[in-house]
Amino acid sequence: MLTRRHIRIKIIQSVYSFNLDKGRKIDDQILFFNKSIFDTYNLYLLMLSLFKELKNHTKEQLLTYEKNSISKDENYIGISCLAKNKVLNFLNNHAELESQLKNKNFIRWDLEFKFIKRLVLKIIKSQNFKKYSLNKSPNLNDCQSTLINFFKDIIAPSPYLYNFIEDQNLSWVADHPLVNTFLLKVFKNLNIKDPNSLKFPEPRQQQEDLKFGNELLEIVISKNNELHNEIEGKTPNWDPERIAFLDQIILRTAIAELLYFEDIPAKVTLNEYLEIAKDYSTPNSNNFVNGVLDKLVKDFKNENRLMKTGRGLL
Repeated sequence: MLTRRHIRIKIIQSVYSFNLDKGRKIDDQILFFNKSIFDTYNLYLLMLSLFKELKNHTKEQLLTYEKNSISKDENYIGISCLAKNKVLNFLNNHAELESQLKNKNFIRWDLEFKFIKRLVLKIIKSQNFKKYSLNKSPNLNDCQSTLINFFKDIIAPSPYLYNFIEDQNLSWVADHPLVNTFLLKVFKNLNIKDPNSLKFPEPRQQQEDLKFGNELLEIVISKNNELHNEIEGKTPNWDPERIAFLDQIILRTAIAELLYFEDIPAKVTLNEYLEIAKDYSTPNSNNFVNGVLDKLVKDFKNENRLMKTGRGLL
């Protein structure tokens, strides 16, 4: 699930945090970084547990209708249709998912009753779902496409969900788009006859990426002064004191990767940090970072300091 770019983003976040807390030790920051990596997987589980809560809510609402002899209105029909969704039932009854969640100390979704209730009502009143509910015998593809649609259109962009996630874990804000993208991929490939089609990609399965992240983070922190000196004189039109703090960290991290990771092509490094600057820093950061890194790469090549192994890595 984790990509190298996301790991790079977490490194930049960790370096930023380390620079703000002058009393923090490198080992503590590395522990924080690794925890944030594993928290990404926890967010994935939390999002899956939301679908289980949707199923539980529909069951409870249908029971309320029956116990109180409430007339079966439009909401009842929609809730009943959602409760029968085959993919939702697959997620709700998935033994491994239940086992994974049992070992996690998550905030219980049933305590967010108002949010779940509003979410269910918004789903069943959406145009896509209304069309789906008219189908008396929806097949698996119908169920799958409907769940994907209400996830993309209603759940993923929910402001309440975003704020809820931010309140639980600040690092989850950056993880949310990554997890949503991965969930979509998982939902598209689900086979309700095969429990193994629901993937549980723990970070431990990405040892090489974790090793890369830990090594790069340690270099950026421990060689802070040397990396900062590499930037000096390369920004003649910019007052060093006025360069955005985040841009400085992006540059130092990119320089560390250029100089200390022989197996990563320079072009890959440049592209990755330009995209990060574009997404996370100021409107002018992309051009600024591009100009500085482009000049640095040329200088490193001329000074025979850009030591890349393998063909085409420069």
